[in-house]
Amino acid sequence: MILTIKTYGRAARAMWISASLLTAAPLAQSATAQEEGTTDAANVAAESPSQAEARAILMRMANFLASAQSFRVNLRSGYDAVQASGQKIEFGEYRTVTMGRPTRLRVEGQRSDGASTLVVLTGQEIVLVDFDSKVYATTPQPGPLDTSIVYFVRDLGMRLPLAALLLSRLPADLQDRVRSVNYVEKTSIFGVASHHLAARGDTVDFQVWIADGDKPLPQRIVLTYKTAVGQPQYWAQFMDWDLEPKIDDATFSGHVPDGLQKIMFAAQLPHKQAARAPSARKGAK
Repeated sequence: MILTIKTYGRAARAMWISASLLTAAPLAQSATAQEEGTTDAANVAAESPSQAEARAILMRMANFLASAQSFRVNLRSGYDAVQASGQKIEFGEYRTVTMGRPTRLRVEGQRSDGASTLVVLTGQEIVLVDFDSKVYATTPQPGPLDTSIVYFVRDLGMRLPLAALLLSRLPADLQDRVRSVNYVEKTSIFGVASHHLAARGDTVDFQVWIADGDKPLPQRIVLTYKTAVGQPQYWAQFMDWDLEPKIDDATFSGHVPDGLQKIMFAAQLPHKQAARAPSARKGAK
């Protein structure tokens, strides 16, 4: 039997994966657009002063994140799984993301059912560990973070919610793909004075709350996949931003605990073998 990083066996987990895949769509589309050299800036309609201000705030956030050489942040998130009946069921996740440009990333995740995963980009290889299934997979890392993140999501078919926020090309991607931005209000997110913006794209609308001041970090985001059945949403709350985390080689070590079985990413299997393997499905975690 061919073993691969696979979709979840239970029905609830299958619903989880179908919802989480949506969060990778904007990244894949953006990567394709950049490779083809397309730009959509000309499609941005004439903006009012309020809209211009909102776009400027959004771009300040994008430029700030793109220029950060390292950071660590905790995220609590949830997303809808639309049932055949039309009912939406929300699943959740808690993640800690640690980034060290130009090549390294660590993402520790725990799903709402308690299962834990780890993704590490060491600078030399990509390591994915599924502690619940007691398996792991590795592959050579193809380059710096931008290249490797796109490869992980688009080519390997793995999920990495909000991956676009980790890319150095985030400002260009947002400028090209956001059709309009409106300023909703100035508010507070857990005590942090924030600008609430509402943006629209071709397939995804989103709201984002961005901290006021000289560190315009995202505090909360809500994405609506408006062309998907039921228009499901994904949301994330950003907590405990650290722009100078204590990181070293051990932080981005690809060490795998004893007792786990090494398997393959489903996308790396030859087409005929993947078709025969019941667990080899694109988008598995």
